[in-house]
Amino acid sequence: MSEGPSRLPSLLPSKCKTHEMWAAMTRSIEILVAFFEYYAQRAQLETTSISSPQAKSPASSSAGAAAGASTTAGERTPTAHNKQLQNVKGQDHPPHPSMAFLQNRSISLVDMYIDNSEPSENVGQIHFSLEYDFQNTTLILKIIQGKELPAKDLSGTSDPYVRVTLLPDKKHRLETKIKRRTLNPRWNETFYFEGFPIQKLQSRVLHLHVFDYDRFSRDDSIGEVFLPLCQVDLSEKPSFWKALKPPAKDKCGELLTSLCYHPSNSVLTLTLLKARNLKAKDINGKSDPYVKVWLQFGDKRIEKRKTAVFKCTLNPVFNDSFSFNVPWEKIRECSLDVQVMDFDNIGRNELIGRILLAGKNGSGATETKHWQDMITKPRQTIVQWHRLKPE
Repeated sequence: MSEGPSRLPSLLPSKCKTHEMWAAMTRSIEILVAFFEYYAQRAQLETTSISSPQAKSPASSSAGAAAGASTTAGERTPTAHNKQLQNVKGQDHPPHPSMAFLQNRSISLVDMYIDNSEPSENVGQIHFSLEYDFQNTTLILKIIQGKELPAKDLSGTSDPYVRVTLLPDKKHRLETKIKRRTLNPRWNETFYFEGFPIQKLQSRVLHLHVFDYDRFSRDDSIGEVFLPLCQVDLSEKPSFWKALKPPAKDKCGELLTSLCYHPSNSVLTLTLLKARNLKAKDINGKSDPYVKVWLQFGDKRIEKRKTAVFKCTLNPVFNDSFSFNVPWEKIRECSLDVQVMDFDNIGRNELIGRILLAGKNGSGATETKHWQDMITKPRQTIVQWHRLKPE
């Protein structure tokens, strides 16, 4: 009996150590399980992309989504912190090769937000990186820098900042600090999205939206990037340079045209090939597009042409050519006002979008360059996509 109490104190420390050891082992097993689940899901994705002919491959440069997340009962409410880090350096290696999209509800999310069209207007680029903390189920986003942003202020500069969200949740959003009077900002800021299991991130889309801050009026949108996280291998800590695209709400669609000028007979030929992603003007979600073209000298309209009407489509194929007689000495002074219209049987025909092809003061840099290429390469057909402008 006397030996019992003397042994008890020696047993207590060993029990405490055993409990700590089991706790550590349990936590390690949980982390391993998370890794195994992640790589099992990746293997399933790759198998699906090989076996399914309908699997979609993501665009090489696309862009972007928004922050925060909705939760179901029993889940920990995810929170996001914004912490600025000093001397953050982005990785210089190219983005990880794109992965096949999930064949589940994230497909509809991707289809809703991703624009696979080629960029037709340069509104700058953004550099950022992603990392995932498996142990704490936290997505880590580093917004590093932007470059070649367009000037939005009269001073020839902008005051850019980035708004971050994780779609489809638009309520929770984060913002970087404003960088004053620069077109090549360096933010070097880090954001943490806590409480996001890796499976949950597969149905989210990262949205980065760059704005120009304005003290006295509404901030101007510069461009945005959408990145479906089901495309990203988070175990490799990828770094991205992504081209910004004009915001979707300002898009009217794109028009593929060609220009050719023959100095010998003074004939200017415009060919309207096709349009894509036109803005819907009718209640059925479609439009009845046709194209109207004006030859202008200065502000004076000289000659008008138009295509046939294409019913109930947002992607018409026109394949129509118009020739105009323009002397060589006036080729730099004239312009072509190209308007894509929506035909209406009852009311007035509506403008979908337009471009001005001209050697001077075109509706954009792409339009001006197209005209100049036509002049510098006579008798050659120069083909170019143009983004339609609302006015």
